[in-house]
Amino acid sequence: MTTVDKVAGCVLCQARDGAEGADRLMVHRGEHNFVLMNLYPYNSGHVMVAPRRHIATLAAATPDELSEMMALAQRLEHAMKEAYHPDGINLGMNLGRPAGAGVPGHLHLHMVPRWSGDTSFMTVVGETRVIPEEPAESCARLRPFFTK
Repeated sequence: MTTVDKVAGCVLCQARDGAEGADRLMVHRGEHNFVLMNLYPYNSGHVMVAPRRHIATLAAATPDELSEMMALAQRLEHAMKEAYHPDGINLGMNLGRPAGAGVPGHLHLHMVPRWSGDTSFMTVVGETRVIPEEPAESCARLRPFFTK
């Protein structure tokens, strides 16, 4: 098990450490990373894969952390295809606040199921999020794929 840092104010660290209500959004805990539903998703099924350690950059990650992150992304790709039947999946990281990171100090990989004609543009154009499924429901839908 990887040792973890406790960083006050980091929402990813708080979720990792079991902050109140975090269980309903925690999809999976790996040896070096965890999978968490995004509380403010762009689409149903929007998850984040984050290292257990509070690190801000890819350069700070160990090979084991990076390897497991990609292995979890691979499992999530399968889970999303089975659970949501998307037309595509966005995968991405924002390193640093100027790059768009909402949690700039804790590295994380976003995975967002996408459908032709989906409403994710509403966030940018209409400053409104249109999500047909609550993040906790999405979590319940994805969790079984990590117990198989």
